[in-house]
Amino acid sequence: MPQPIAFDLPGELELPLRSGSAYWYWLGGRPALDLVNTLRERWRRNVETLVSTDDLAGWLLKSGLLRRPMPVRRAVLHETRELREAIDAGVRAAVAGDVPPADAVRVIDGWLVHAGSRPSLALVDGELAFGERLAADSPRRAVGTVALDAATMLGLPDQRARLRICAAENCSARFYDRSPAGLRRWCSMRTCGNAAKARRHRDRKRTPA
Repeated sequence: MPQPIAFDLPGELELPLRSGSAYWYWLGGRPALDLVNTLRERWRRNVETLVSTDDLAGWLLKSGLLRRPMPVRRAVLHETRELREAIDAGVRAAVAGDVPPADAVRVIDGWLVHAGSRPSLALVDGELAFGERLAADSPRRAVGTVALDAATMLGLPDQRARLRICAAENCSARFYDRSPAGLRRWCSMRTCGNAAKARRHRDRKRTPA
């Protein structure tokens, strides 16, 4: 799994990006949230990192959702971005304690057909074997597994209650809170958490005794 990176992007970044692969990060804790986080800086510039079909193919591969490189159709790229924003609408509603928009629910539900069981019949060591195709046998099915993760996460109350948006003002990361107490505020203590601690320390030093 790729390592997380710092939350901030270079201020002089030339937009739109030609490719966003250098700016992906995996802090969400769930495939659905990692997908949402491919739109960087939601608090400011809305930097698209799934710029091309090659980007989506690369992201699915690096996420472990595809086992080998596969071509992605442009329609799948556009529909994946639409799914991403539907998931984010659900996340924002969950964090606010609201009901998600019906359109967002329909988009996520529409993808679930691609996450369903797909039986297979194959020859294995000269013997017929009946089984199920891997989730990673096509880009569309790989994205369907992300939709299934989103549906589970949003549809089950105990999981929905652990959805978070990073508390840092200059970070828009969405993440799943797996802490025992369920009180996590930062997408990562190595980035936003440490930055907040340093800021509080500077404020205390400036405050007269």
